[in-house]
Amino acid sequence: MEFTLSEANVLKMTIKIKNMPNLNTIAKNTWCPGCTNFFILTAFNKAVEEMVAEGFDKDKLFCAAGIGCHGKIADYINLNSCIALHGREAALASGAKLANPELTVVAFAGDGDAYAEGIEHLVHLAKRNSGISLFVHNNQVFGLTTGQATPTSPKGYRGRSTPFGSIDEPLNPLLVLLSSGATFVARAYAPDLKETQALMKRAMKHRGFAVIDIIQPCITFADTREHFRNHVQWLDPNAPRDDFEAAVKLIRQDGEKTLLGIFYEVAKPTFEEQA
Repeated sequence: MEFTLSEANVLKMTIKIKNMPNLNTIAKNTWCPGCTNFFILTAFNKAVEEMVAEGFDKDKLFCAAGIGCHGKIADYINLNSCIALHGREAALASGAKLANPELTVVAFAGDGDAYAEGIEHLVHLAKRNSGISLFVHNNQVFGLTTGQATPTSPKGYRGRSTPFGSIDEPLNPLLVLLSSGATFVARAYAPDLKETQALMKRAMKHRGFAVIDIIQPCITFADTREHFRNHVQWLDPNAPRDDFEAAVKLIRQDGEKTLLGIFYEVAKPTFEEQA
């Protein structure tokens, strides 16, 4: 069968539209207007759309989310998903991956959710190299409960739980998870949409425990957008990142710029493969 140029273009567009996933839902979005979680939602949707265009079956994608502002993302994506107990989303995701290793499994978490209640799960999942991707919405506060300090809040942060300023040094979660055994360790800045999207896609294709700590300023209780806008620096995405000691130095670097991108990426047998 032959088509004219215009007919062929129409057919191509029709096929493309039919193959594109509809990731929107009817749920009303209740994030604050201008919330940087919208960037994470958009980056994730676009990453999935790209994967589907390359032949990925979105029905083989499972998403878990925790409790907090980030957890609402499960209501806004038309994918197999559920919301776990506070801090337990990664454990739930790991169970789903073990039950069905053919799935691509993503866990969304907040910094309070993941690095406070859930840190014990993350350490063991990293140690096992469980084949899931963990995307942490790190805004350095408990946003849903109106701004209490979390393990990543900067020293001196004033919030409802620390009205005179936090006296704790912030946790370096990527250093903890790298040293625990994670095989893909990265950091992103949510408003840098294309770069965050590319990192998410790469993490979902990684075999093993992948974590992206996504800097996601809370515009209501900890609006750090101006600071990070002028103090982030992306690493070369094509540079080799299989040197553990070099990764430690990059993650621990404390200078003018907050480094973004992949710090460590290696291939090792996963927990599910060995099981």
